[in-house]
Amino acid sequence: MGWKPIHLWLGLFAGTLALVLGLTGSLLAIDPVSHALQAPAKNEISVAELVQRVSDHLSGVEQIRRLPSGTIVVYSFDGDQARADRIDPSDGSVLGSYQPSALPRWVKNLHRTLLLGDAGRWGAATIGLAMLFISISGLILLLRRMGGWRRIGGRVRGTLAQRIHVLTGRVLLAVLLVTSVTSLYMSATTLGLIELDSRPDPNVISTVTGGAELPAAQLPALQNQALPDLSKLSFPDPQDPESVWEIATAGGEGWIDRYSGEMLLWRDIGRAQRIYDWALLLHTGEGAWPWALVLGLTGAAILLFWLSGIVIWRQAHQNRPRIAANSPLGEAQTLIFVASESGSTWAFAEALHRALVAGGHRVHSAPLEQFQIGPATRRVFVLAATYGDGQAPAHAGNALSRIAQQQAQDIPVTVLGFGDRQFPAFCAFAEDIDRLLRRQGWPELLPLERIHQQSAQQFALWIEALSTALDEPLTIDYRPRVPRTTALRLVARREYQGRDGQQAAILHFEWPAQSGWQRILGRGLGQFTAGDLIGIVPPGSAVPRYYSLASGSKDGFVEICVRRVPEGLCSNYLLDMQLGGEIPAFIRTNPSFALPRSRRPVLLIGAGTGVAPLAGFIRRNDRHVQMHLWFGTRDPACDYYFGSEIERWRDEGRVTSVQTTFSRVPEGGGYVQDALRRDAGRVRELLAKGALVRVCGSRPMAHSVVQVLDDILGDMGLSVAKLKQRERYAEDLF
Repeated sequence: MGWKPIHLWLGLFAGTLALVLGLTGSLLAIDPVSHALQAPAKNEISVAELVQRVSDHLSGVEQIRRLPSGTIVVYSFDGDQARADRIDPSDGSVLGSYQPSALPRWVKNLHRTLLLGDAGRWGAATIGLAMLFISISGLILLLRRMGGWRRIGGRVRGTLAQRIHVLTGRVLLAVLLVTSVTSLYMSATTLGLIELDSRPDPNVISTVTGGAELPAAQLPALQNQALPDLSKLSFPDPQDPESVWEIATAGGEGWIDRYSGEMLLWRDIGRAQRIYDWALLLHTGEGAWPWALVLGLTGAAILLFWLSGIVIWRQAHQNRPRIAANSPLGEAQTLIFVASESGSTWAFAEALHRALVAGGHRVHSAPLEQFQIGPATRRVFVLAATYGDGQAPAHAGNALSRIAQQQAQDIPVTVLGFGDRQFPAFCAFAEDIDRLLRRQGWPELLPLERIHQQSAQQFALWIEALSTALDEPLTIDYRPRVPRTTALRLVARREYQGRDGQQAAILHFEWPAQSGWQRILGRGLGQFTAGDLIGIVPPGSAVPRYYSLASGSKDGFVEICVRRVPEGLCSNYLLDMQLGGEIPAFIRTNPSFALPRSRRPVLLIGAGTGVAPLAGFIRRNDRHVQMHLWFGTRDPACDYYFGSEIERWRDEGRVTSVQTTFSRVPEGGGYVQDALRRDAGRVRELLAKGALVRVCGSRPMAHSVVQVLDDILGDMGLSVAKLKQRERYAEDLF
């Protein structure tokens, strides 16, 4: 079982009780903070002087305790009446009676035993163990999601519930690890699994010398004892002449002769007790109010952590694949194994499954971690998405080891990879699977193919190749798993006629208001930034088209730049829209293209409508980071998209420099790559300072930009490939 199922099921089943412990722990953490606020001045007298003054004020004193909060409490008898008094440590005066509130005692009992006595102690210990595994699994999943330790503090993307879960997890997990480990240790001592001190109590008695016992103020052991280190001091029984003083401090415990003042025996604190004291401090914050404040806030935040986890589970449950006509493994001729992080790869698997079933095949589809060959198997397909920095989707973390344990057979296994070319490790997990299979000796029906950004066109071409290899027609019915869409209303547009009749427009949509609950459930558009993609499903098609966003949710609107493409279903639909018209849309994040929060210079390189996300970056450059724009188009009179805004942003200091080229006018400067070559010295200087590069536009343009930059950087020992490896170069291409 992988870490994700462990985290999921422990969170679902143990989460409610863990929530009780977290909230009660948060309430208990109030005590150390309130005691710290009420603490008297720090000029504390010695233990000997305190005992003498307490004895002068109170009769029948039996014990003095210094609580972890610093409060001094004296327990005594006034006749037959037991009493407890708070003492001022600066002068030994009585501040008033000490009576712990019943509510904190009840909360503490609930926290420690769930109000179930000894059985509850075992229950609390079990929950502590569950919280330990939840914390460990959560940390592993967090590292996988963010791409390792180096990126753990990076920007979090996804639905509001996912962002809340990750953001709170960053803070909570470390504290939860500490509190779960300490609770387990404390429970082990309470349940007798660990003995704090296995040494027998010493048989220590005072030596009666015939003289009077020394006043407490004259006992050397008490004169040299600092009050902040005191834990407990028990007075000798006045009715028993052999009774002694007993003192317990942070360092150990001792027995003092009441007549001579000599230390009869001293024992340093044992290792188990020392660990327990540290565990108590770390678990409760008693004696360290700033840490208690952290614990209190953490306990309160568990509610948010738990609720967001429940919402994420609910969303994942709704997106679980449901395959029709799925034959049992033992009867299937064709096996399809799928690795998908978000569920989108399952849509392709379902299309392949339906096509093969329509052709008379018995097909079994299952997650990749269930990889196994059946007795009737004749061929196998592996559809594998890559997650993060070349990693397997969370559920398929052990898939490679499972495949490695299978004995290779004369059955072809074909791998189809899904990923995003923006990532340096594009389809790396699929490549790892294919490499392992070939090394083991499995044959292939088709060589490894890689699908970029769930391209339906690339998948259709792969199906054609598969049909040829199988020597039978396959009718593909690809139904992409389209996320829940939101209706966007067109409220403004700016037309560009373009040269050669290539009409374009900047379309400005109203961003619909959303309630907090809708955002938590992942409904509506959620949060987005310039450079993310908006998916639009045009009428008459089930396949969404994607456009780069020129705005972010902080701008309060949705803006895209669209050029009319002949026979283009979606572009024609959008450009023919009237004001007030609505489109169904959803957001797909594009984290690799996003700009990190950094002061490093940025090179923005785009052509045509590819300037849209670059304009969005400039629009939100409120901190005036150095941004340098190279923008190429055809004619400034026809297709200088965002031209007036770019000029205004330059005046406002949001963009440092702008270099434009217009390829279809005399003296227009050629193409954007030509402008880069002319500015080679400045480009080299900026990249030497660690500048980031973002390129958006057509693939041929991007290919030419790479060639020019490689020429410029050659004598620096740099290249575009190296910049990509260092996450300084990203592309958004169409």
